[in-house]
Amino acid sequence: MLDGAPDGASGPELARAVLDAAKARRETAAKSRRRTGTTGGAGGGERRLRGYSGPGPDPRDPQPLGAVLNRLVKARGWQQPAAEATVFGAWERVVGPEVAQHSRPVKLENGELTVEARSTAWATQLRLLAGSLLKQIAREVGHNVVRKLHIHGPAAPSWSRGPRRVRGRGPRDTYG
Repeated sequence: MLDGAPDGASGPELARAVLDAAKARRETAAKSRRRTGTTGGAGGGERRLRGYSGPGPDPRDPQPLGAVLNRLVKARGWQQPAAEATVFGAWERVVGPEVAQHSRPVKLENGELTVEARSTAWATQLRLLAGSLLKQIAREVGHNVVRKLHIHGPAAPSWSRGPRRVRGRGPRDTYG
């Protein structure tokens, strides 16, 4: 009938025999797993944790989103693009509110950041502050993200394009 079960066993004796047989199978399977080194995980080398986590920190606990994103950025090698994006996304925090109010980053290529100032006076001021701005940027986003600054003033309006363009010299002093 059942291995290890006495003939004619019924009721509680049969249940006890079935339970003892199941425990024996589980113990032999655990011993064979320990000897062969299999852990049951998909990776082969990592042990799968079961049950509830205890009161202490556990890798199964919910993780803050920032920590998960930081691990993902490091695992994928996205540190440099993330730092470059920080220059544009957090410009006010990187250079300070006063400078950010009068300038904006335009382009970052090969470590050279192009900054457009709101006026020519601010462009001159930013050129004088270029060294300290580079130090601030390096402190906030990392070294060698921005190695050189190109600062220019606002772009003047172009009169050479448009739907009603007239060939000629363009706007001049016509009030005299």
